[in-house]
Amino acid sequence: MTKEPVAVVGIGQTKHTAARRDVSLAGLVREAAVRALEDAQLTWADIDAVVIGKAPDFFEGVMMPELYLADALGAVGKPMLRVHTAGSVGGSTALVASGLVAARVHRTVLTLAFEKQSESNAMWGLSLPIPFQQPLLAGAGGFFAPHVRAYMRRTGAPSGIGALVAYKDRRNALRNPYAHLHEHDLTLEKVRSSPMLWDPIRYSETCPSSDGACAMVLTDRAGADRAPYPPAWMHGGAMRSEPTLFAGKDCVSPRAGRDCAADVYRQAGITDPRREIDAVEMYVPFSWYEPMWLENLGFADEGEGWKLTESGVTEIDGDLPVNPSGGVLSTNPIGASGMLRFAEAALQVRGRAGEHQVDGARKALGHAYGGGSQFFSMWVVADTPPAD
Repeated sequence: MTKEPVAVVGIGQTKHTAARRDVSLAGLVREAAVRALEDAQLTWADIDAVVIGKAPDFFEGVMMPELYLADALGAVGKPMLRVHTAGSVGGSTALVASGLVAARVHRTVLTLAFEKQSESNAMWGLSLPIPFQQPLLAGAGGFFAPHVRAYMRRTGAPSGIGALVAYKDRRNALRNPYAHLHEHDLTLEKVRSSPMLWDPIRYSETCPSSDGACAMVLTDRAGADRAPYPPAWMHGGAMRSEPTLFAGKDCVSPRAGRDCAADVYRQAGITDPRREIDAVEMYVPFSWYEPMWLENLGFADEGEGWKLTESGVTEIDGDLPVNPSGGVLSTNPIGASGMLRFAEAALQVRGRAGEHQVDGARKALGHAYGGGSQFFSMWVVADTPPAD
C-alpha cells in the first residue's frame, strides 16, 4: 500500500525572546498551537493526535512536562507522543507526526516543540560530568570549537568566514518579526571584533538563549484539499544517528548527516541538490557550521563549502539562500529550533514567509542536528504533491 501524501497546512510560532515572563510554559506552547490552527482554519476538534518534543528536561528542571501540557494542547482524551533527540528534536518530532499521517494512523496531527530556557540554565545543563564520556565543561561551544578548527585546517578556509555567516543571518533576522535578535546597528566589523569565546568562535557568531515554541498542522490529501492556503507537501524525510564518540568518527562531516541527506534526496527524487533546492533552513548554532553543513548535505564538494559562503551564494538573494529567517544564530529555543527550520522551509514553498520570502521558492530543505553532531533529521518540502 502506498503512503498517504503529507501536507503542512498550518504553521504557528511565538515571538522568541530571552525571557517570555508574560506566559507560563503552558501559555507558551498554546500560543504557537493556536496560531497554527488559525493558519489552517481548524479547531481543536479537528486534531486527531498531538506529537510534542523538547530538549532534555533538565534544561528547565520540569520532568515530563508533556503530562501537564496536554490540556493546553487540546490533547486530553487524544493520543499524545513525546519525542526526544537532543537539539534535533524539533525536526524529529515533525517527522514522527508526518509518519502517523503517511501511515494513515491519523488524518490530522498537531506537532509542536518548545523551550523556555529562561527558567533554567542550559549552560549548566550542558556542563554536567557524564561517566565514561568526554566532558563538555564549557558548554556546546567548547565542544564544537575543535571541530570548527579541524574544518579550517582541513579546507584552508580563511578565518573571516564565520563572521560573514553571522552577519548574513542577523541581517536576515531583521526581516523576520518572530526572530529573537534584531540587531539593527550590527556591522560586519562589529561581528569581527566581538569577544572571542571559544577560538575561533566569537560572541556574535553564537546562537542566543531563547524562549519560544513552534507548531505545525500536518494532514492528508483530503485535508490539504480543504486548506485555505496553499500547503507545503512533504517529498522526503529521514532521521539518522551515530554515537557521540567512536574510533574513526568524522566530527567535521558526520556519516549520519551524509546518510540522512542522501536518503531524503532519494525519496524526493533529487539528484543535484545544489540546483534543485531553492532555499535551505539549516541548523547553524555556531556560524562556521554553515560551510561545514553545505559540504555534509551535498551542496558543495569537500573543502568547497566556505567558498559558497564567501562568494555570496548563501545570501537571501543568492543562488542558494541559507537561513533566510535568520536561523538558529538569531533564534534558539533549543527544543523548537529544529522544528523552526522545518516550518520555515514549509513557509517558503507556501509563499507565506513574509519579508524573508525567497523569490520563486518551490522546493526547500529543513535540517536539524543535535547532541555531539550525532542526531540528524531532515525533510524536503515542495509546493506540489509528490508523484504517486
